[in-house]
Amino acid sequence: MRVAGDEVGPIRVAVAGAAGRMGRTVCQAVQDAADMELVARADPALGAPLAEALAARPDVLVDFTVPTSALANARAATAAGVHVVIGTTGFDYGELEGLRGANVFVAPNFAIGAVLMMRFAAEAARHMARAEIVELHHEGKLDRPSGTAARTAQLMRAAAAGRESFGEIPIHSLRLPGLVAHHEVILGDVGQTLTIRHDSLDRSSFMPGVLLAIRRVGGLERSPVVGLEELL
Repeated sequence: MRVAGDEVGPIRVAVAGAAGRMGRTVCQAVQDAADMELVARADPALGAPLAEALAARPDVLVDFTVPTSALANARAATAAGVHVVIGTTGFDYGELEGLRGANVFVAPNFAIGAVLMMRFAAEAARHMARAEIVELHHEGKLDRPSGTAARTAQLMRAAAAGRESFGEIPIHSLRLPGLVAHHEVILGDVGQTLTIRHDSLDRSSFMPGVLLAIRRVGGLERSPVVGLEELL
């Protein structure tokens, strides 16, 4: 695995789902990074299969595809000794257990603010009586609820474990044109509410987290690792 700034050269990156909105943004971010080289794009829309991208010998495959493809892509990449960074949501992360040959990192959200939102919501769940989550995304997002909303609810339930008064956390999903990615956690208690909200207004908000994952995935001491907070 190449390390940014070493004498070996830049980190060689391939992007799966390169024709999609997130994929295009990732490709541009990698091209703009001084310590990385975009060596391949994989996407059916480009007539570029994953096998062709892996043949370019990347160090890292970044996957922003669809839930039905992400797991198979991760299996193929790790079998080829290529580390994987996954931003695709809507599949069971537990299925990544047992993959060998390279490291896997997956995050439901790569925005630093979203990671903070999840952390703050988990802390609030220790003290408030009930909560609900509203997630709003662009009309093209396939999975619902979003991976971020599901992960937030999971962290909140874990933080509130043992408190019988804190029950299931309903998640409400909206898909509308004009949106990018927005999450709102609303907690209620006697005579009060608390709202924690994060808005990604542009896909560039995810790129610092994606680039961090690309730089760090090769040095993970365990695999798979879930959540950007594990790298911060």
